[in-house]
Amino acid sequence: MAPSSSSTSVLLILLLSVVPASLASTPVSDGLELELGGDGLYREILRDETVLRLKELGKISDGEGFLERTFLSPASFRATDVIISWMKDAGLTTWVDQMGNIHGRFEPSNSTDKALLIGSHMDTVIDAGMYDGALGIICAISALKVLRVTGKLQRLTRPVEVIAFSDEEGVRFQTTFLGSAAVAGILPESILQVSDKSGTTVQEVLRLNSFEASADALGQVKYSPESVGSYVEVHLEQGPVLEALRYPLGVVKGIAGQTRLKVIVDGSQGHAGTVPMKLRRDPMVAAAELVVTLEGLCKDPSRFLTYDEECGCFTEESLAGLVCTVGELLTWPSASNVIPGQVNFTVDIRAMDDLVRETIVASFSRIVMQRCDHRLVDCAVEHKHSAAATPCDPELTAQLKRATRSAVSAMAPGGHGHGRAVGAGESTAATPVLMSGAGHDAMAMARLTRVGMLFVRCRGGVSHSPEEHVAEDDVWAAGLALLRFVDQHAVAEL
Repeated sequence: MAPSSSSTSVLLILLLSVVPASLASTPVSDGLELELGGDGLYREILRDETVLRLKELGKISDGEGFLERTFLSPASFRATDVIISWMKDAGLTTWVDQMGNIHGRFEPSNSTDKALLIGSHMDTVIDAGMYDGALGIICAISALKVLRVTGKLQRLTRPVEVIAFSDEEGVRFQTTFLGSAAVAGILPESILQVSDKSGTTVQEVLRLNSFEASADALGQVKYSPESVGSYVEVHLEQGPVLEALRYPLGVVKGIAGQTRLKVIVDGSQGHAGTVPMKLRRDPMVAAAELVVTLEGLCKDPSRFLTYDEECGCFTEESLAGLVCTVGELLTWPSASNVIPGQVNFTVDIRAMDDLVRETIVASFSRIVMQRCDHRLVDCAVEHKHSAAATPCDPELTAQLKRATRSAVSAMAPGGHGHGRAVGAGESTAATPVLMSGAGHDAMAMARLTRVGMLFVRCRGGVSHSPEEHVAEDDVWAAGLALLRFVDQHAVAEL
């Protein structure tokens, strides 16, 4: 079947958003002396050791036979000890703050420059892959270790700090960015009273693990904007674009905005065999209708949203990145022979355009009330999380482009090394520029300082799954690009 003109336009917009701008006129600078083993490209540390550490961290889990490491769980503390040992191995001073974030910092003597922060998250989803979050932490530690073993760490002109954030996924408390939001100073005091499924609050979890768990303690975690110059994050792409472009790395120009909702549907619990269909107030059927309605709303938003041709309120480009997901559905009492009394489900709405996202949220909330009234059930929509779309800093993006092109060119056939990050016939002339549909700690950190992100190719675009995979040479390319970025950004010339 031939695609419609509308579908073709949307596809073209999506492709144009990731087509790399040409860097043919930009000179390639190696940036670093190639003086240490591994084809002169630090393979032993940036690839071999990094991959081994990714596998080691991937085995530290609260689950049996699968990877699960949530906020302040027993596995998270075992992981903390390991990450601290790696930070010390890189020559960094370490500490754990009052929200469980792990810090490793090098502070030049007499430096008055603002710090460069590099980080990602140490927590995982349930049944996770071993690269999400961990890749960014370990690549950063490895890059600084190379600076230590080559004697360049002492030549840093500004403080450089690696942070392993304690919670980004929001699995335990259904609220994202606990770690990075605390560092950015945007975590509300009310978060202490949020509870997990067992009824345990954030405050109780912190106190059980010997943290102070007070508003004053949260204030101590916050960094002042005057002390931080920038934040950079390395992360696997979690999508298929880089693989389709046959390129190992890409820079991120922005992150989609995100809203998380919880919908609560209350009906009348009853016997499955004795309550006539016409007399039921069944929250399961109402919830099912709402889930399907949400899918239709996000697949074809033009059916529900007012579009004004004159003002151009919603263009095909602004709607192209819209995605909506129901990832969790809970019923009570959850028995096969009982009409449920209550059904709860989560809603995740993301879009590059904040106005589109906010309009979808408002439209869906209105539809929920209408459909629930029609079915004679009671409904409530709780807003659990909201984050605006986050643009990346143009200067940091340009620096990451240069570092990426330099690293990938050096690893290509005929380059300084003999890596295979870019194979024969693959382009080395430009660095892809992408938008991120996934949320990242950079979204919270953007409230503190300017941010930049580097994406790493992943097999099949698969993430949040045990099948998540990044090729070893792509890990190497990411580490080398980050190393060159730090060298350009924070190391003095002799």
